[in-house]
Amino acid sequence: MGRHAVAALADSGWQVRVLVRSEPAHPLWQHTRCEVVLGSLDDRSALTRLVRGADAVLHLAGAIKARDDAEFLRINRDGTQHLAEAILKSAPAAHMLHVSSLAAREPQLSGYGASKRAGEDAALSILGGSRVSVLRPPAVYGPGDRETLAFFQLARLPLVPLLGRDSARIAVIHVEDLAHALAEQLAGTPSGTVQSVADERPAGYRWREILGAAAQAVGNHRPRFVEPPRSLLRGAGNLVGLAAKVTGQAAMFNPGKLRELLHEEWSVPADSLLTVTPARFTLPHGFKTTADWYRREGWL
Repeated sequence: MGRHAVAALADSGWQVRVLVRSEPAHPLWQHTRCEVVLGSLDDRSALTRLVRGADAVLHLAGAIKARDDAEFLRINRDGTQHLAEAILKSAPAAHMLHVSSLAAREPQLSGYGASKRAGEDAALSILGGSRVSVLRPPAVYGPGDRETLAFFQLARLPLVPLLGRDSARIAVIHVEDLAHALAEQLAGTPSGTVQSVADERPAGYRWREILGAAAQAVGNHRPRFVEPPRSLLRGAGNLVGLAAKVTGQAAMFNPGKLRELLHEEWSVPADSLLTVTPARFTLPHGFKTTADWYRREGWL
């Protein structure tokens, strides 16, 4: 999200200053002039330099995988708290747009979801609703994303496994549509509330529709779907989680992530939907452009 958001903000006329751990060298930023502050969310001096004099602060940094729940909290909750405190001290009039996750709606499912909810609470508690907007994107996909690459890899198989029941609904958004929505919201006044954003179908898609669109995008025009037993999925999640603990590595797929995948209600309710310019990417179009990018980069 960050790479695309910086490009969208620059295109919208913002003078952008970014906090990064290393000097950025990405094609999306080739024609973007932005001031770079080297540091991290636990570097209070860097955060002060980042926000000093800012009109608005877009908070996109965070962990989507971690070695344990404590690490999730350290980054997603404590990091947000440190940033909000820096804003309060050095940019008290700035509009903070805190990008959370739809997973924060169900914090009991995973350490990730719980940490994202805790980050929302920290931002609102420190700065108050008059200076904060909270946005919960659904599943984000698009060029450069390694996490949804797995869906396209699964969609090439002779038997495509469905990751949930047919009753499940999952909202999605293309990363470029999300980036433009962030730029629009940042230019407005703080909402003081928690809102969400989605593509043309905020009510969400069935797994069969998502993996079917992925199959079409990778050239599997007659996919055959199979629903694996949930006990098999849970066993795989537990094994990966155990291996991650033994090796000390952070794993994207773990019991918490599996509970998120098996949760059936990831739609975006109309009363929480952020009103912005309509999404440009439908699911088939967005998946096709994403698969094309994966192929060009040698990921597929």
